Amino acid sequence: MSRMTARVLLPVAFAAGVVAIWYLISGLLLSPSRRFILPMPHEIVVVAFLDGNNLMDLLRPLAVSAGVALIGLLIAAVIGIVTATLMSQARWVETTLYPYAVALQSVPILAIVPLIAFALGYGFGSRILVVVLIALFPIITNTLFGLQSVSPQMRDLFKITHSSRWTTLRRLEFPAALPAIFTGLRISAGMAVVGAIVADFFFRRGQSGIGLAIDTYRNLLDGEMLYGAIILASALGLVVFWLFGLLSKLAVGAWHQPDRR
Repeated sequence: MSRMTARVLLPVAFAAGVVAIWYLISGLLLSPSRRFILPMPHEIVVVAFLDGNNLMDLLRPLAVSAGVALIGLLIAAVIGIVTATLMSQARWVETTLYPYAVALQSVPILAIVPLIAFALGYGFGSRILVVVLIALFPIITNTLFGLQSVSPQMRDLFKITHSSRWTTLRRLEFPAALPAIFTGLRISAGMAVVGAIVADFFFRRGQSGIGLAIDTYRNLLDGEMLYGAIILASALGLVVFWLFGLLSKLAVGAWHQPDRR
């Protein structure tokens, strides 16, 4: 019970401290003419969340960005898990593809976005592609790590029983790799939201996402709505992260729990 209480009280206490410091900076260090840089927290709540029209102006682009992030994340999950599985089954596939996966992760996404725009235009598909490129690498690396980290004794047991490679993958390697796979998905979940927001800054045609809303309120110097959009974008990342955490518990169960003392 004390551990559960700490898991609730410690984040709440930290948030309360951040809000207190926020009030001190906004109220004491900033003049009223510059308070749009860091509005009072209660002003953000009143303007961005308690006003129905303003809230809808934030939720509509948030829904667009959420759709882009989730679709891109699902595509990245399929490509990443399949690619990592092929790498684990054939060393030559790993030798061939892994350097390109690392290179893709190393190239700044802002350098690739203009090329995507030139090749595919500024539509919905281009936004999804940006999310896929950002979210792909953690899924590949974590899945490959999980598949290659199976106990050698368990591998020997399957060899003794003359199990086929497909049987070993399906009954041993893939179930053992599930914790690592879901770790990669949770990492990529937050990155997918970032990718959706980055894509909004460049692909401005079609339905606007939360990234374009952030840029619009920044240009208007509308501090309350700007911070409201940022808070909702952060909340979206947390929700997606927690969603995959819940799926991990449902898929893996209680057999793989780290020892926390």
